[in-house]
Amino acid sequence: MNNELAETITNAFQDKYAASPLLIFSPGRINIIGEHTDYNDGFVFPAAVDKGIYAAFSKSNSGRSEVTAADFNDTISFSVESLSPMEKESWGNYILGVVSEIQKKGKTVENFNMVFAGDIPSGSGMSSSAALENSVVYGLNNLFDLGLSKTEMILISQMAEHNYVGVNCGIMDQYASMFGIKDHALLLDCRTVEAKPFKIDFEDYELMLINTNVKHSLSDSAYNDRRTVCENISKMLGVKALRDATEADLKTIEDKVSDEDYQKALFVIQENNRAQAASKAMEAGDLEALGKLIYGSHEGLQFQYRVSCAELDFLVEKAKEHQGILGARMMGGGFGGCTINLISKDFVNEFKHDIAREYKETFNKACSIYSVELADGTHEIN
Repeated sequence: MNNELAETITNAFQDKYAASPLLIFSPGRINIIGEHTDYNDGFVFPAAVDKGIYAAFSKSNSGRSEVTAADFNDTISFSVESLSPMEKESWGNYILGVVSEIQKKGKTVENFNMVFAGDIPSGSGMSSSAALENSVVYGLNNLFDLGLSKTEMILISQMAEHNYVGVNCGIMDQYASMFGIKDHALLLDCRTVEAKPFKIDFEDYELMLINTNVKHSLSDSAYNDRRTVCENISKMLGVKALRDATEADLKTIEDKVSDEDYQKALFVIQENNRAQAASKAMEAGDLEALGKLIYGSHEGLQFQYRVSCAELDFLVEKAKEHQGILGARMMGGGFGGCTINLISKDFVNEFKHDIAREYKETFNKACSIYSVELADGTHEIN
C-alpha cells in the first residue's frame, strides 16, 4: 500500500469538498501466464499487486457529479440523470460507463464527488483501467448501499469498458483486481468466473517487471480484430469458444482459413493449455518448468498471435541470455507495456544494471524496472 498517496488523495478531497471521504484502493494486476485466453472462455493466471488506484468519494450536494483525476489535474462534471460517452479516449468514459451500467441494473446512483490518483506505471499493461472501473463501482456500491456482489461489480466494470470505452475486453483484469488475495495468484476459469488461489512462494526467485515505456497505437484495434478472428473460428468449429477446441479440431478447417488466422487460433488453444500446465508446475514447485512455459507464451505471442513489438522481443531475448532468469514474456494486450521475468534474487541488481544500459543503447530511451508484491483486491481503506 502507498500510504503517502492515500493520504494525499484524502487531503486533496477534504480541501476541495470540506468533507471526510470514503477511500477505496483498487489494485492493478500482473498475469503470470495465459494471455488473450480470457475472452476465449479459457484459463488465466493473474494476481493483484500493491500498485493501484486510490479513490475518494462522497455524496454531492450540488445536483451534479464532479470527478477529478489528480494525476492529470483534470476534472469532469456531469449529472447522473443524463449520461453519454465523452470524446474518444477520455478517462472520463471509464467513470461514466460504470455509472451507466449500474443504472442498467435498476440501481439508483445519486450525484457524487470523486478524486482519484494511481501509482500503476503508465502504459505498463497492469490494467489501470480495470482498477479505475473497480474503484468506481466499489465506491458507489458502498456510498449508496447498492447491495451489489463482487461478481456483479466486475461484470459492470467489464461492460463499461465494452460500451463506453470500446474495448471488448475479457473478465480477467476486473476479476484479478477485485478478488486478489495477498501472496496468491489466481487460476481463473473465465467461463465459470471461478478461481483457484495458489499461494506463491518463488523461494530464491522473484517477479520483476520491465516497462518498455512504449505503447504502439495498434493496440486497441488489433485487440478487437483478434477477438473477432477467435469468434469466427469458434463458429466454424461449432464450439462456443476456442477454449472448447483442440489442435486436432483446428486442423480440420486448416484449408478454410488464412495461415495468419490459423496461427492465432492455434496460439489461443496452446496458451490455454500452458496456463493449466503452469498451475501444475507451481503446485509441484517446479520453477524451471514454469519458466519454460513462460518463454513459450512469449514465443506464441510474438510469432503466432503477433501482438509483440521490437522492444518487448529485445527484453525477452536478453532474458534468455541470462543464467539467472528462468522465464520471461510480454504481459498484457501487446504492442508495448511490460515484460514479466522470473529472476533469481542473486542476479536482480546485475541484470537491472545491464538491461537498462543495453535497452537505452538500442532504443535511445529508458526502460523502467520494478518488483511487485501480490496484494488483496479492491477494498475500503479505513
